[in-house]
Amino acid sequence: MNRRAAGGAGRPPVAARARCAVLAAFVAGATLLPGLPASAAPARPSSTPASSAPTGSSVAERPVDVTVTRLEPRTVTPSATVQMSVSLVNDGDDTLTDLSLRLQRGDRLTTRQALTEDLATPSTGGAAQAAFAPVPGELEPGDSIAFTYTATAADLQLTEAGVYPVLVNVNGTRAGLVERVGELSTHLVVQPDVLQPGQPTSRTTVAWLWPLTDRPHRDAQGAFTDDDLAAEVSADGRLDRMLDVVEQLPDGGTTVPVSLAVDPALVEELAAMRGGYTVDGETGAGSAAAADWLDRLRALAAVHPVIALPYADVDADALQAAGLAGALTRSLPGTPEGTAVQPTDAGGDPAATPTVAPDPEPVEPATTGAGAQLLADELGVTPRTDLAWPAEGAVRADTLATLQAGGVDQLVLSADGYTDAAAALGGTGETAAARVPVDTASGETTTLVADPALSEVVATAETTAGGPRVAEQRYLAELGVLTDQLATVDPAVAQTVLVVPPRDLEADPDWATAMMADTVTQPWLAAASVEQLAEGPVAAAGDLVDPAAADQLSGPPLADLAAAVGIREDVAAAVVGDADTALAGYDAAVSRASSSAWRGEPDGFAAAAADVLDTLTGLRGQVSLLSPADGAYSLASSDAPLVLTVRNDLPFAVTVRVALTSRGNVGFSSGEVPAATVEPQSRTTVTVPTQVRQSGSFQVVAMLTTPTGGPLGESVQMRVTSTAYGPITLAITIGAAALLGLLFLRRLVLFVLRRRRGEPRPVDDDVLVPVDGPGPAENGPPPTRRSPV
Repeated sequence: MNRRAAGGAGRPPVAARARCAVLAAFVAGATLLPGLPASAAPARPSSTPASSAPTGSSVAERPVDVTVTRLEPRTVTPSATVQMSVSLVNDGDDTLTDLSLRLQRGDRLTTRQALTEDLATPSTGGAAQAAFAPVPGELEPGDSIAFTYTATAADLQLTEAGVYPVLVNVNGTRAGLVERVGELSTHLVVQPDVLQPGQPTSRTTVAWLWPLTDRPHRDAQGAFTDDDLAAEVSADGRLDRMLDVVEQLPDGGTTVPVSLAVDPALVEELAAMRGGYTVDGETGAGSAAAADWLDRLRALAAVHPVIALPYADVDADALQAAGLAGALTRSLPGTPEGTAVQPTDAGGDPAATPTVAPDPEPVEPATTGAGAQLLADELGVTPRTDLAWPAEGAVRADTLATLQAGGVDQLVLSADGYTDAAAALGGTGETAAARVPVDTASGETTTLVADPALSEVVATAETTAGGPRVAEQRYLAELGVLTDQLATVDPAVAQTVLVVPPRDLEADPDWATAMMADTVTQPWLAAASVEQLAEGPVAAAGDLVDPAAADQLSGPPLADLAAAVGIREDVAAAVVGDADTALAGYDAAVSRASSSAWRGEPDGFAAAAADVLDTLTGLRGQVSLLSPADGAYSLASSDAPLVLTVRNDLPFAVTVRVALTSRGNVGFSSGEVPAATVEPQSRTTVTVPTQVRQSGSFQVVAMLTTPTGGPLGESVQMRVTSTAYGPITLAITIGAAALLGLLFLRRLVLFVLRRRRGEPRPVDDDVLVPVDGPGPAENGPPPTRRSPV
């Protein structure tokens, strides 16, 4: 069922598509003779090319835009009747009358190179022309006319199988002159009515890799930054139509195994929306649409192969170039080291860090990454994790080594990823084979080359001149010439091609489903999965080519990401237990900020990278030292320790170190402090040995660090006061006491010696004898001096 709303929101109007610059490349074909009505135009011999447009006229000047709305059959047989429905839009300023239309074809295109040349310089359709058919009515400026034209294969002399260029020629009268007023080039694929008995059927096998990705919509904390994803998964949204395309395949898609390349971060975001979410404090509008989209994807995953992309579809080369191979590995779905995922709290809301139970129950060791497990839980299938699809289809050699170490053994690359991809694409006239083995440092690796022409057809279908139906004819023509080439080489040989649309494809079931279904509805095509292509025929495409550095994420935002990852690694060294599990939310934030979806969106990339750096910088502040109430400590002795308090606001235990420095004070020093473990969301004390060499007050700075030396929290400044004698003061005091003791001992010895010799006692030095005293009349008898005994 087509879920699109009427009108197709966001799609360009028919006239805008028809005015595409491709029309400027069309070469003028047949035109009516001036003065003759369209219905009276004489038939031209098929061998005579149509005359060119009047001198000075060009395709760009033709006022009528031609859009093909129906063209059947998709594969023409010599007995078939071709029916083409068109919309003619007068984009000029004059009224057009006497309109008529016909088909005319060019010479058969026998190789892919010939088709490429015809696309660059379209055929004038001079090989054969069907009759003009009058288009009823006049065409006023801005008006349109719908018209259906029929011609038999015999009219166009389509008797031989192959691919033919076809010109839609529209004539009319403008300002009294009969001229070609519009034209459009397309192609017809012709196959025989009935195969001869015993004649092998030449078939081209086609596989589709269908991307289901989007840019991240959450910040580093896991909160939604916008509600754009709700529109994407709602009716007629881009992601809604991407599922529509696959859902509308014939037989429920069982005969067309489209490989779904799914970003785990997208599924994770939709799962979070399904349970209710907020954007800037307002309730999000996409809960129901997200739940419906996930249910539909789950149903498709039961039918079609699922390939897990790295979490957030990271720009692998950008991370590798920035020296962040570890961050790349943590995003990969094929290794237990791929731990990036957004945790939730007890209420199911996004949380920066998971809630780690004190004594978690033992679980089976993981064999894949968190992204693969997320898809398995939501979609009920086991996704492939061994295939990588780098952005822009090329990969650096060192990036490839990181991917291979993370469980990748197959790559999907573009033609630009090889030195010589022409042979693998059938560009040399030989058969095409999507499987290309290449030699790498770790041995031979299987790669799959995406066909660039087919990928371009799908990418530009919505804006193709003439409409998406013309794009589908181009798609069939590309496959048709490949099949013709195969028939001339060896009809029994297998031939494979891979169609890989861009990640941000704007698809529509009206044409995309039809292209996919062609692989089973057309007898000369066959369908396969990407996995089956990797087991198919082999081609050589030269060596791998490093991608252009200009294409990847770069600049100051990448430096911010590198700084953020540096903080993450430093904090990881402090985590007690499984650091990757504890920091999974921060790893998911780094992956979202380095998503390849930010290529071409420098402002979005810069904002995401700055947010991650700010968030991880804030992570350091969740473990800190507590300052004393009055900012001072008092030590009772010269070797009394300082007792400091460490607070851990994180939901997991960490190991910390404390270091003290004294500013310009030689009388204070601290000893080495052993690493201390702080339990989650708790406080603990750390004892710091100190040594005071003199009493007084000291300015001390305490710092908390990770085991590798990174700062945690803010440094704490404090005043340490000691009233105890330090070693220097104590030494001075003891010295003075010793000196006094020596002096006392000396006097005692002298006294004892004199007594033994009978010497008179010496006059004490501290006894003062007056020389001139008062008269006897005033104070009595004069003092007498004691005579020695």
